[in-house]
Amino acid sequence: MGPLAIIAIVLACAAVAGVAGRLVKVSALFTLPIAISVVLVSVFTRAGTTVLFTIGPFDATLEGVEFAAQTVVRLFAISTAISLFGMTTDPRAFVLDLERRGLSPRFAFVAAATVEAVPAMAARAATIAAAQRSRGLDTEGSVLARARGFLPLIVPVVLSSLTEVEERSLALEVRAFGRPGRRHLLWAPGDRSWERILRWGLAVVLALLVVARVAGIVPGTA
Repeated sequence: MGPLAIIAIVLACAAVAGVAGRLVKVSALFTLPIAISVVLVSVFTRAGTTVLFTIGPFDATLEGVEFAAQTVVRLFAISTAISLFGMTTDPRAFVLDLERRGLSPRFAFVAAATVEAVPAMAARAATIAAAQRSRGLDTEGSVLARARGFLPLIVPVVLSSLTEVEERSLALEVRAFGRPGRRHLLWAPGDRSWERILRWGLAVVLALLVVARVAGIVPGTA
């Protein structure tokens, strides 16, 4: 029930933020590749006493189906939580606030680059794909056509990403990013009283749950 409760809370928060529909689509897309492999492996290889059907030398067991369902629900819970954070949090504001609270600027830069990597590469890929189509490359249509257009698309994306990293590093060094000492930030995100209370309350609840789980007071969720 634990993962289902997490999914319900995350979807409720997403509904308040107005991104529930997009969140479900993105989370399902992220979960699907791993879920397929988990289902195939668990259903046909997990030992059990109740055989549902047989395909060749493999027996699909009820225990395997139950284990696969539990695992997929947990994966979806993780995916929805991470996706909601990415959809509702400005990466730069998040990283700057971490740096304001004492995080090293270098770690802050790594965190910002990590959070922004996937959206930046997706936007860059869309731009390059549009440019390639204007030059006559077929990147739409059948699966075979998309496969043929993948290599001319992925090489410029990777090369442009490497070039951007180098240019960003040079720009940061020109601005004395690597100088020792604490930086003075001129901007800080708003932090209202009820947000601080809620944040610390959630941190306390999380710590209590971890202690209770380690002590065996709270059983493992399924």
